[in-house]
Parts: sequence; structure tokens; C-alpha cells
Amino acid sequence: MQEQKNQELLLSPEVVELSKELLYQKYMMSREHIHSFFQEVNMADFVALQIVKGAEASDTSHSGRTYLKDLAEKMRLGIHQVSKMAGNLSDRGLVKWSHDGNGSEGTYLILTEYGSNIMEEKEKVLREYYGRVIHTFGKENVVQLLTLMQRLETVMNEELDHMEEENV
Repeated sequence: MQEQKNQELLLSPEVVELSKELLYQKYMMSREHIHSFFQEVNMADFVALQIVKGAEASDTSHSGRTYLKDLAEKMRLGIHQVSKMAGNLSDRGLVKWSHDGNGSEGTYLILTEYGSNIMEEKEKVLREYYGRVIHTFGKENVVQLLTLMQRLETVMNEELDHMEEENV
């Protein structure tokens, strides 16, 4: 009975429309307005720099270093992608990319002064912007929306895993 209801739901026009709307909203949220904010660094670079900055502020086990393997795990990216990103950030002077010993023990990133200044500037703009958004939309609504988005992401990932299992 439940399986039949799920099938009916999947075939309903509402699911198609909701899917389109979700994709459209995601596209619109990451379009022009947000991209103008990310002129010096793109969104992925910003997230990486946030992780590096956070490690410097809170981590005592790695002496404030962010190892590429940890960054890859946190960003859910492959080590090759993270290495390419690290090289780009290093070339632009945002991070120092170094290694322990001969490099076999791991390479790590540390935020440079320039990178720290860029992050402070971006965080100030984000705080002002999201402060106004949260004030207007309501803190409770934002918390509820984020909770629902996390649950939706979990369900979507589970469904992708299920689809992959069926195709194997």
C-alpha cells in the first residue's frame, strides 16, 4: 500500500514541478547577486578558506594547519581537485602551501595575511547581508529552513545511493 502511494507520488505532476522549482531556486540563489560577492574568490575557494581559517582558530592538534586530505573530506572533493585548488590559492597569495618532512607525511595550508584580510572583508559583508536577511525572514524560519534543507539533502543522497545500487 505504502509502495503504491510512493509510486503515485513519483508519477504525479507535482513532483515534476517541485523538482523544477528546487533546481530553479538553487540556480537563482547562486547566480548574479552572489557571484558579484565572489569576485576575488569563487564560492569553492571561499569555503576552503573558511575551513583553513577555522582550523587555525580552533585546532591545536595540527598547529593550525589544514591538511589537504582533511580539506578534501570536509569539502567532499577528490584530493586531485583539492590539490588544484590549493595550488591556485597559493599562486594568488591567499594561502601558504607547505608540507611536513619530505612531503610524504602530508601537505597542508595556512592562511596568509592577505588571505586573512580578504576573508575578514568577505565575512563582514556576509554578516551584514545575512543579518538583514535573518532579521527580515526571522531567525526561527531560517533555522527551520536549514534543518529542512539538511534533511532534504540526506534524503536526496540516500536516494542517489539507492539508484546507484539498483544500477550495479
